[in-house]
Amino acid sequence: MGRPRAFDTGQAVEAAAALFATHGYEGTSVDDLVTATGVHRGSLYKVFGSKRGLHLTALRSHLDHEIHPTTAAIATLTDPEQALTTAIASYDNGPAAGLLLLAAAERAPLDADVAALVAEGIAALEDALRPSHGDAASELASTVLGARLRLRAAPPTASKEH
Repeated sequence: MGRPRAFDTGQAVEAAAALFATHGYEGTSVDDLVTATGVHRGSLYKVFGSKRGLHLTALRSHLDHEIHPTTAAIATLTDPEQALTTAIASYDNGPAAGLLLLAAAERAPLDADVAALVAEGIAALEDALRPSHGDAASELASTVLGARLRLRAAPPTASKEH
């Protein structure tokens, strides 16, 4: 019988997700993950298999704990203005889209598993907007995510100077 795991997997995944959401997959080294999670390199590899395995686990967790609860709340709103305002606020002022967008831009074109998870997250937002916006839901989801991407791409000083 092996030793019991000496770290909380959920906390490690949460710390890794925050790091990937801030720096992206390529911008996050295994050393960064070791430092952020407090988990030894060997333990990370034993539990997640690889940096990619941890990234996929973090993205899955992000969908389950950020994206799906956010979109479930949006889906209950039938007033079009309220639903869109809530979607924009949820994605612009919180972590709801950070990891999803970086994964979409950086890894989805190269990794079918990441692409599938990203597609799930985008579809969740489209489905959430459908009760209030009908056929325009897909276009509005693209607008919400595109606006969030533009905010992420803006230099930090641009918003302060203008």
